[in-house]
Amino acid sequence: MLPKLTPAPTGAGGTLSGMRVAIIDVGSNTIRLLIAHRRNSGEVEPVREERTVVGLGAEIERLGRISDAKLAEAAESTREFARLARLAGCDAIDVVITAPGRQSGNAERLVSVLEHAADAPVRVLSAREEGALAYLGAVRRAADVIGPVAVCDIGGGSTELAVGLADGSPDWLRSFETGSLRLTHRYLHDGRPSRKDLRAARGHVREHLVGTRPPWAGAALATGGAARALRKLSGRNLGAEELAGAVDTCMRLGPGGLARRYDIDPARAGTLLAGAVILSELQELVGVPFLVARGGLREGLAHSLLVDQVAA
Repeated sequence: MLPKLTPAPTGAGGTLSGMRVAIIDVGSNTIRLLIAHRRNSGEVEPVREERTVVGLGAEIERLGRISDAKLAEAAESTREFARLARLAGCDAIDVVITAPGRQSGNAERLVSVLEHAADAPVRVLSAREEGALAYLGAVRRAADVIGPVAVCDIGGGSTELAVGLADGSPDWLRSFETGSLRLTHRYLHDGRPSRKDLRAARGHVREHLVGTRPPWAGAALATGGAARALRKLSGRNLGAEELAGAVDTCMRLGPGGLARRYDIDPARAGTLLAGAVILSELQELVGVPFLVARGGLREGLAHSLLVDQVAA
């Protein structure tokens, strides 16, 4: 059963009483902080955003687990973000772990270390929770989208695709155990992979998509770091032609060239080709161009948390 997501109440007036929440999102590539409040329209408004590149997923790919040194690095980032959230007067702090909490051999240790660092509960999101929350965050910040919509969330360790009505929860959701970091590590790890490597990477993605038949959607949104970076290459509209061009650009320039020409973080540039490959395969499956979403997982979490705070 898909997680049920509660729509935000609306009413008259301005932003609700300055109420703030903080989301600390521990992912395969980065740890991110979102401090947000909610407008009375129901839209989550960011107050502050921060991030650090930690690379938990790369260690999981190499070792099957997270080293003590990397655990300490993740703890330090989480501790600092929790401190910033408390200084900002947040009413609630939600610390979540995505793919690393599902894929690491010592995931329980990761949870324990981060709980101590944040002095707050830490929870591991299931793939379905992650996809449903990314869907919520994307559609709530896409006022121009109506009717059935598909939302793709490409992470470092997994990819989620959800379809539903723009004003509700997803009715259909699938998660695939491949993401931009995993695909890079397994097939595209050379800074300048060959066309043979590229074909192998596409084949790997297609194997994960075998038998996947999403419902019809009249619009599609792409969220996650890869989608935001691809916007710098190709614009907000990512159809088949734009994504093919992005793949060619990534192949031609390599990570260093992408970082320099498009001002992309070097860690993101190193996995962007894989992100473009995954999104191009999903775009063909969905059948409509993706628009790069303004929101995603963290906005979905903030939205849900703010609704809970109002209800309380």
